[in-house]
Amino acid sequence: MTRTPETPLPSPQERRRLREAQSLSQADVAAAVGVTRATVRSWENGRTTPRGTTRDAYARLLTGAEEVTPRQETPAPALVGAATGPVRTSPDRAEPTPEPPSETPPAPELAPQPEPALGRDPALGPKPELGPDAELEPLSPSLTPDQAFDALYAFCAPALVRQTYLLTGRRELARESVERAFQLAWHRWPEVAMDRDPAGWVRATAYEFALSPWHRLRPRHRNPEPPPAAPADRALLDVLLQLPPVYRRTLLLYDGVGLNLPETAAETEASTPAAANRLLHAREAVATRLPELAEPKELHRRLAEVASAERLRAAKPTTVRWGGEQRARHWTRAAIAFTVVLIGATTLTLRTAPDHYEPPLAPGATVHGVPPRVAPGPLSAEELALRAKLKGEMVSGPERLVPEAG
Repeated sequence: MTRTPETPLPSPQERRRLREAQSLSQADVAAAVGVTRATVRSWENGRTTPRGTTRDAYARLLTGAEEVTPRQETPAPALVGAATGPVRTSPDRAEPTPEPPSETPPAPELAPQPEPALGRDPALGPKPELGPDAELEPLSPSLTPDQAFDALYAFCAPALVRQTYLLTGRRELARESVERAFQLAWHRWPEVAMDRDPAGWVRATAYEFALSPWHRLRPRHRNPEPPPAAPADRALLDVLLQLPPVYRRTLLLYDGVGLNLPETAAETEASTPAAANRLLHAREAVATRLPELAEPKELHRRLAEVASAERLRAAKPTTVRWGGEQRARHWTRAAIAFTVVLIGATTLTLRTAPDHYEPPLAPGATVHGVPPRVAPGPLSAEELALRAKLKGEMVSGPERLVPEAG
């Protein structure tokens, strides 16, 4: 039995070039072929390959044999960068945490979330907003590590600060979390630069640092920060902060960032059904307090407005890189100093410690009931005469005491 040969396809890089040459977005291709936008992105990244009739339709579309009319879409409010590539979880996290039994049913059907647009903080200067198909271009090999890091920082940091603010409700903590995430990325830059989704790597690290429970022990984080000025923004932020951290993160990733359900589950280290239940519970809690936000599109718009209303400036990339290098030098010197102290203490212990066992001396104790020793007194006249007599005898003693030979 022979097998029908599959339709040849160009390389992943050529697929993207052919799509852009026809002024088509990934959403246009997905609608024409009948798949999701994430699937098209996976085809162009080379992670998967279409098969069967889908492969034939995709090949005809790339070669121009099938006409596709680009869709006109209105960009959503600027909140976050569009998700690109596979979502990576934080390197410091281990296996997924088991969920309660209530979160294990199959994933229910969810309304499609609006595609996000990538914007910049208004304080950073004007820049045209990118559409829903905005993606981070692959870093050119000709860029130096500093230039590549600065490009990634300029693309992700402004939006990531706004995301982290919605996640924590604290402005300073949001800035610090993003800076620490990028400092760790700079410290591990060879690993991050080779990652298929550097933006997702940094986002997961920033979220992990922002949601760390150890912040509550820091003195400056014990006092609440001033809430947003607008009553509506303040009400929405209060509802978000009352959600459990994992529910809040799931809601932000799906309805704010615009990740699909599998990507949201991967970044939160949960199964897809568990992520779906978390999302539904979070939406239900928000809709209970704020009925006007029951619609996902309206919730997405309000999240963008609350985040954009705060003047959250991200530090300059050179400052972040310098701070990361200073932190690395500080911890390196601290580790060297601790090692020197440990070696010195060990050496001193070896020089001063005894080389054999010496039993301890028992402490003295008073013994009762023993008569004291009495010294001999002066001799009497009889004792003196007897002693003189004994001294006057022969040295060998009396005759009867000396044995004689037979």
